[in-house]
Amino acid sequence: MEGIINVLKPPGMTSSDVVVWIRRNLKMKKVGHTGTLDPGVAGVLPICVGKATRLAEYITDQGKNYIAEVKFGITTDTQDAYGKVIQEALPSLDKADLERILPDFTGKISQFPPLFSAVRKEGKHLYEYARKGIPIEVTPREVLIYKLNLEQWYEGEFPKAVLNIECSKGTYIRTICHDLGQTLGCGAHMSYLVRVRSGSFKIQESWTLEEIEEAVRNNDYSFILPLTAGIDLPRVSLSEVRANAFRNGLPTRRDQVNLYEESNEPYVQVMEREQLIGIGVWRKEALYPHKVFK
Repeated sequence: MEGIINVLKPPGMTSSDVVVWIRRNLKMKKVGHTGTLDPGVAGVLPICVGKATRLAEYITDQGKNYIAEVKFGITTDTQDAYGKVIQEALPSLDKADLERILPDFTGKISQFPPLFSAVRKEGKHLYEYARKGIPIEVTPREVLIYKLNLEQWYEGEFPKAVLNIECSKGTYIRTICHDLGQTLGCGAHMSYLVRVRSGSFKIQESWTLEEIEEAVRNNDYSFILPLTAGIDLPRVSLSEVRANAFRNGLPTRRDQVNLYEESNEPYVQVMEREQLIGIGVWRKEALYPHKVFK
């Protein structure tokens, strides 16, 4: 049993909890997720099973799409609704104020990862320092925001906004929410978040844990997608002879490779009779094995 499951992670579970749940229900050891979602966040969490665990990095590297709710006037130490309130002030703010600054948060931006996060510093997670009150210097990182649209605005004592955000991997949505509040001078935190897409995996096509449990009871494993699902790499095809050579770690000259898709991408999916046998990498005029599925 191998492939990828488009799981709809419920709030209240960690990504690791979902892995443990899948491992137990499928009675499999090789299970892994493709990018952490905070416990309070719901949404798409692709889970790799069997050989697919070796493909997780290619899915993790793809873009994400989130729907986030921002609450203005209240700042928390975790930048979300689960943290301790550290500042509260009634904001003098309207929809036009937010719309004016949104373009500044699109494209390539720099953000400091939140102190309560799993980012590592000197061998420890940042949240380990934060929980002990140990000051630590955090290095900013560059991320890409492909789209940042205001979907809804709610007036009130503490106004709220719903944002549609498409971004690169490694983006902290709660940090965007926090930084919007800082820029507007009123403070803000992320009050709700759902991931609606991870790479090519969409929330409309995801499976709840209850649906997966019911399918397993009926001996129905249609929720497990093939290894190639969601891998955004060009494909090449090898003959039986060259496929065996690939499996044994040998390169194949470019003129011996059947090209499906021309691309400047160095890494490719390597197929034999429509079956994925590994990930290859181009080096000069030859295709070398990078990851082999035997």
